[in-house]
Amino acid sequence: MRALIQRVTNAKVTVKEQLISQIGKGFLVLLGVTHSDTETEINYLVEKIANLRVFGDDNDKMNLSLMDIKGEVLIVSQFTLYANCKRGRRPDFISAAKPELAQELYKKFVQRFKETGLKIGEGEFGAMMDIDLVNSGPVTIMLDTAEF
Repeated sequence: MRALIQRVTNAKVTVKEQLISQIGKGFLVLLGVTHSDTETEINYLVEKIANLRVFGDDNDKMNLSLMDIKGEVLIVSQFTLYANCKRGRRPDFISAAKPELAQELYKKFVQRFKETGLKIGEGEFGAMMDIDLVNSGPVTIMLDTAEF
């Protein structure tokens, strides 16, 4: 499972020019799922992301977590995080999970994040979405459970 995390001051997702979800200060999480992912990866990533200390304290040091600041999270499914660009010019997505598995694990990831008590927004699985965000910092971090 891969999560691309962007620290944002605000973010929103629209589908066909209709607002689906929006958040204030917190994280935009783009989530990619691969074939071997399970709830173990979900639990690990939610815990890691919720407690990642990348928000500024009173001295502008990155010492505070999403939980500390009571931040918000916008979670968007992103199969292209598993793009393989090694050969040719057109990426393949063989490592991305099939839509049925990806959607099931995406929904479980969202539900697990809701259990933290934070405000959670989400994209629309499988839809063509437009995402507007203000990346604060900028701070962008890639987490890949295969590396842990």
